[in-house]
Amino acid sequence: MEGLPIRLVVALVVGVASLGVMMNMLSGLGGLTVTELDAKPAPDVIGPEETNVDVTVVDPEGKPVSGATVVVTGGTATLDGAATATTGESGEATLSVDPTLGSNQQEGTLDVRIKPPAGSDYADERENTAILVLADG
Repeated sequence: MEGLPIRLVVALVVGVASLGVMMNMLSGLGGLTVTELDAKPAPDVIGPEETNVDVTVVDPEGKPVSGATVVVTGGTATLDGAATATTGESGEATLSVDPTLGSNQQEGTLDVRIKPPAGSDYADERENTAILVLADG
């Protein structure tokens, strides 16, 4: 019974120190998260002919992201290869696309993907807005 208070004090000091280290580690985990990017194509509905499409890359707060590579590929519409461009300071990239539709196809889509800037905490894991290709009248 004689040494009990000292043991309690030591246990309390060790516990508080351990809690402080654990809290510091948990607050540092926020730096390991990634921020999802979104692509906003304009226009997002085009015809089956050569067209320039402006794609703006933004973060969740709507701020433009520069240095991201935008890749547009054929979805249900056919695209000869992939169209790529890098965003500027305004977060905008202009791509020239020339989609085609099948003989009995009235509509199709082009897929938009984003390659985040190198060394950033950005990611593009969710599906982006597709570009809709509609046949003329």
